Amino acid sequence: MRPSLFRSIRSFSSSSSSPERKVAVLGAAGGIGQPLSLLMKLNPLVSSLSLYDIAGTPGVAADVSHINTRAQVAGFVGEDQLGKALEGSDVVIIPAGVPRKPGMTRDDLFNINAGIVKSLCVAIAKYCPNALVNMISNPVNSTVPIASEVFKKAGTYDEKKLFGVTTLDVVRAKTFYAGKARVPVEEVNVPVVGGHAGITILPLFSQATPASNALADEDLKALTKRTQDGGTEVVEAKAGKGSATLSMAYAGAIFADACLKGLNGVPDIVECSFVQSTITELPFFASKVRLGKNGVEEVLGLGSLSDYEKQGLESLKPELKSSIEKGIKFAHGN
Repeated sequence: MRPSLFRSIRSFSSSSSSPERKVAVLGAAGGIGQPLSLLMKLNPLVSSLSLYDIAGTPGVAADVSHINTRAQVAGFVGEDQLGKALEGSDVVIIPAGVPRKPGMTRDDLFNINAGIVKSLCVAIAKYCPNALVNMISNPVNSTVPIASEVFKKAGTYDEKKLFGVTTLDVVRAKTFYAGKARVPVEEVNVPVVGGHAGITILPLFSQATPASNALADEDLKALTKRTQDGGTEVVEAKAGKGSATLSMAYAGAIFADACLKGLNGVPDIVECSFVQSTITELPFFASKVRLGKNGVEEVLGLGSLSDYEKQGLESLKPELKSSIEKGIKFAHGN
């Protein structure tokens, strides 16, 4: 599934038969936004690429527009151009916001990023209410509920079209598992469920393929912890100069590609995502989702869990519930 994106990028052969699709990136001049804009320019399913930020977008747009691929690029800067950036979008990707710095929790990000997300979602409801919205801005466990409340207030909410992008957790779980199990990473699949912060991230290594008998319980616990702490690992390694931007851009491009394939009617497109859900008692939950022409076609169940994973599931619920409620409260109170 993964290499197919980059096979199609290299060949650029599928563009002529693909329908016209507009993708908007909100926060396109930022640390995630720039590499994400590059990757979306390389995707042959994108015919129009709209890049928006509060500053710096014309330069990013000019830069990527020189790449000899199908997508026509336009850059938009400042709130007065946001509507034009969004009009006609099929997919809106939101990496806007401030990054996490050392010693900063995802909670510390909350007030700044929550306000940014809320104002962007007000504009999405107005200018492209039918777009699939891919939320990258952290904390995703709260920003997705904020977006849902904004859309409900505007009368445009469609639970099938709002996604929290948790793909980076999947990407990390695959990479770390492949390294430990010594299997080819491009063949690995690992579902990751729950949420998108700390202990709410629950990789289901018991369902990993190809299965490995080489891993002891201690290995699986260490892999789980590393997946949960992947963001912190990058923040510390960058020593105060940023958070996960390149890997997040890759993950965002993978998920957006899946959304575009779903919209175009490609069958059996399944990705993990944080969506409105009834598979637990929580109103939002990340699990495998089948994508189609209307966004979410089916939210898939958790499957069988190991005892360790069952314990992890119960442990994450209070924190995830609290984050969801925090988002809803912010949406109503500000």
